[in-house]
Amino acid sequence: MKLSDFDFDLPDDLIAVRPAQPRSSARLLVAEGDNIHDAQVFDLTKWLRKGDRLVLNDTRVIPARLKGLRHRDSAQGPVAAKIEATLLEPQAEAGVWSALVKPLKKLRPGEEIVFSDDLTATFEAIEEGQAYLRFNLTGEDFDTALNAAGAMPLPPYIAAKRPADDRDHTDYQTVWAKNAGAVAAPTASLHFDAKLLETLAQMGVDFTYVTLHVGAGTFLPVKVDDISQHKMHAEWGQVSSAAAAQIAQTKAAGGRIIPVGTTALRLIETAGRTGAIAPWEGDTDIFITPGFTFNVADALMTNFHLPKSTLMMLVSALMGAQTIRQIYSHAVRENYRFFSYGDASLLIPRPETGGTESH
Repeated sequence: MKLSDFDFDLPDDLIAVRPAQPRSSARLLVAEGDNIHDAQVFDLTKWLRKGDRLVLNDTRVIPARLKGLRHRDSAQGPVAAKIEATLLEPQAEAGVWSALVKPLKKLRPGEEIVFSDDLTATFEAIEEGQAYLRFNLTGEDFDTALNAAGAMPLPPYIAAKRPADDRDHTDYQTVWAKNAGAVAAPTASLHFDAKLLETLAQMGVDFTYVTLHVGAGTFLPVKVDDISQHKMHAEWGQVSSAAAAQIAQTKAAGGRIIPVGTTALRLIETAGRTGAIAPWEGDTDIFITPGFTFNVADALMTNFHLPKSTLMMLVSALMGAQTIRQIYSHAVRENYRFFSYGDASLLIPRPETGGTESH
């Protein structure tokens, strides 16, 4: 398929720059095959039923965007230059992170960047456009200093409209966030608050937690016209033995497995590539496009995605490309809010297609 197959016109004013308050008051488009219903997130109680299992990504977004100074002596005396860094991924050696750094070309190996009174990093090397930074702190000390100095790494389409602020430390984090390591939020999960979770649990809806550390690669554009040539950015994830057993038990009992967010879906389908869910841990670069066979997920709750993105390809694989075009046309026409802080959809494919329709 061609990249243009996943394009659509999106008015700029539909891109949300702040989330709905309270979280569960966001709008919810429910699609059961070709049938579309307009609702709100708290209306999930009308669509979910006892025995369903929501799969939730418990990754915690780190405040990965840092601003600092590089100091250097010159013929005119000491000079300082502003440096911006966005942390990408911790390395095997404690204290070392890969990062996007601006301006990268002006840094020299061995130079120190001062981000705060407590947090500094030494620039070590460049590989494939990424910098490698060795921080002066590790473990809890690093986490504390980073939380004080860093800003939340808002997606480019929000950051272009406004800077991150203190509200984003809460808004851009799920209420169940636990395992630190993501540089982007599993945004469909941002719609849940404690009250909605409690109501669903009382209904008999079950929850399973998995971890996928969302990387900056989630925002990388697809640059090839033939989508089969696109290479996905790998992200670390884990489906524990307990999580796999819970999902398998629900499947065996006839309940529906509904990942909340494309990150949770990609992870459980990685763990279910052999046909059934199993414990799994590692880096996944699974690329889900129309024609994909879903072995684990029965439906998906997700936000509305960028034109020509890999996530548009994923939802097209689940629902069928033509159905997704109809869903997105409805969402634009009805002024749903798009992207990370936008509204949500609950996508339930027709059983007879199994999510494999590709026309």
